[in-house]
Amino acid sequence: MSTTEFSNRRIQPELTTFHALAEEMAHSFGYTAELTLEGKLAELVRLRVAQVTPCSYCLVLHTRVVLECGVPVEKVAHLASWRESEMFSAAERAALAYTEGLTTYDLKAFQELHDALTEHFNPTEIAELAAVIINMNVWTRLKLAEGATPRFADRNPEPSSSPA
Repeated sequence: MSTTEFSNRRIQPELTTFHALAEEMAHSFGYTAELTLEGKLAELVRLRVAQVTPCSYCLVLHTRVVLECGVPVEKVAHLASWRESEMFSAAERAALAYTEGLTTYDLKAFQELHDALTEHFNPTEIAELAAVIINMNVWTRLKLAEGATPRFADRNPEPSSSPA
């Protein structure tokens, strides 16, 4: 099995204190955090943010993590088209719609998206869901600024073409 490595082609985030702040947020709301919100749902939400933004680093990481959490590969494959799939519960659908609304800053529909959550989640779960999404949006933008570029670790880089 291949291992993926990333190189930063733009900035080195450790040069400012912002990276440490982002790491603190990840500790509280990232994929290793202990939350009230159900783990598989939180991971589906993280992956959906990565798809919407799109963040190469986050797509690789959260695809691996969501599969490790036990979400069926077929469900993961349909995540980008969740509206056209019957694999997602009503609660998951509400959370995914809210995820997209918060990630894309849909002010027009946002209150309705929030209200739909109250049918499935308690106030703490809703607050955690928002925090997970906000945390992911910070990380997707940080990784974009870094220029986090994936490659397979067990393969040699492509040779550069040189004139003959």
